[in-house]
Amino acid sequence: MRLDTKLGIVVREDLAVWQKLNVTAFLASGVAAGGPRVTGEPYADGSGNTYLAMFRQPVLVYAADAPGLAAAHSRALTRGLDVALYTEELFKTDNDDDNRAAVLDVPAEELRLVGIAVHGPRNAVDKTLKGLRLHP
Repeated sequence: MRLDTKLGIVVREDLAVWQKLNVTAFLASGVAAGGPRVTGEPYADGSGNTYLAMFRQPVLVYAADAPGLAAAHSRALTRGLDVALYTEELFKTDNDDDNRAAVLDVPAEELRLVGIAVHGPRNAVDKTLKGLRLHP
């Protein structure tokens, strides 16, 4: 079944591997929190164990340099897509309140982005991420 939505995560390519994984995980959690249409039903195995629900569709992970990431961010906002973000400052905080405060202090065009997640109509997400390459 092909869904009419798409989910893409863009990570700045110059990050350390642990940072790329951390940023990707945080951004995915932001999309998952976006609502019930994003995730499917919980899983269960044949032994009766239950597991958390996951995304209903594949997650495409892209790599970009800082200007490419900023351009994708701007296009996503312009198109009104659901966006999660991670900035350099969030590597220095250790709680959600400080994370939100670090983002709130900076105008959108000055954010030092290290990653974004974008979810929305397939065509709009494709146009937003056009020109970016899939993460190797």
